Amino acid sequence: MKVVTFGEIMLRLKTPEHLRILQTRDFEASYGGAEANVAVSLAMLEDPVSFVTKVPDNPIGRAAVNEVRHYGVDTSYILKGGSRLGIYYFEKGSNIRPTNVVYDREYSALSLAEASEFHWEEILEEGDIFYFSGVTPAISAHMKTAVLKALQYSRNHGVFVVCDLNYRAKMWSSRQAQTVMKECMQYVDLCIANDEDFEATLGIPAFDGNMRTGIQQMDTYKKGMEEILKQYPGCKSVASVLRNMYTVEDGDWMGIYLKDGKFYESPIHTVHSLEAVGAGDAFAGGLLHGILRNFEPQKTIDFAITASVMKLMIQYDFNIVTEEDILRIMKSSNTNLQR
Repeated sequence: MKVVTFGEIMLRLKTPEHLRILQTRDFEASYGGAEANVAVSLAMLEDPVSFVTKVPDNPIGRAAVNEVRHYGVDTSYILKGGSRLGIYYFEKGSNIRPTNVVYDREYSALSLAEASEFHWEEILEEGDIFYFSGVTPAISAHMKTAVLKALQYSRNHGVFVVCDLNYRAKMWSSRQAQTVMKECMQYVDLCIANDEDFEATLGIPAFDGNMRTGIQQMDTYKKGMEEILKQYPGCKSVASVLRNMYTVEDGDWMGIYLKDGKFYESPIHTVHSLEAVGAGDAFAGGLLHGILRNFEPQKTIDFAITASVMKLMIQYDFNIVTEEDILRIMKSSNTNLQR
């Protein structure tokens, strides 16, 4: 049994320190992307995981593949072709100035790939877990079709499906997202929904948009989670990250998990973050690890949110932490946690 993640890996170009894109003459290069990030998290936790994508057969594409392979991710299902790797430019915010991302991913190898290039009967086996986020079907019409084919195959062959709704307003409108994600949700077993994801992708109200009071809105989150299970009876559990963000760097983080009709709440972590990119993907990786290792639900959500906040202290997209690292923080009496 393995986890299969499907999505796009991109070249990440970050301005040094807190410089704005308009100011900088240099960029720090690395690689990342939602499903690649989850794959690396799982590999670091010593779980079997394969990453599926398409990259150009050139030095940039090979470097991206080498980067995820370096951490132990199986890359044998990655396709080669096309002429370019997608890019995203990252400008780190500070205090009240928000972080900014600029995408340059049109005509990337994955966006131009045909759905028929991905042979799910060879990639997925009964008992596997298939993971995708709302980013992947937003890439192109072909990727929407590819995701749906993977979901249909998963339903027919006993593959457990995990979806992070992961709405990205810079990639598609809420109307477009709802049209696609409502169809995808018919096949999902576990849904991850954070902040605006509920309403933007499924039309279910849960969060009022005030990032300073996310935790205080727990009751509406819980109603939104229950509504997901009501509207999509094939979905058996929902997990969410709740945050009170006071500045770009400072906030309170916690997770909640609805499983078998019961809510499980993690402690609240009060943190000063180094870099917030990939924290949601780290949460997904931690959640999947708990499922793979048959953790009790309470331990699963505690593990997932701890993995997420640890990512806040790590630069670049990947969450380079082990199970031992996460469990040590969970057990430590010195961390600033609240019940």
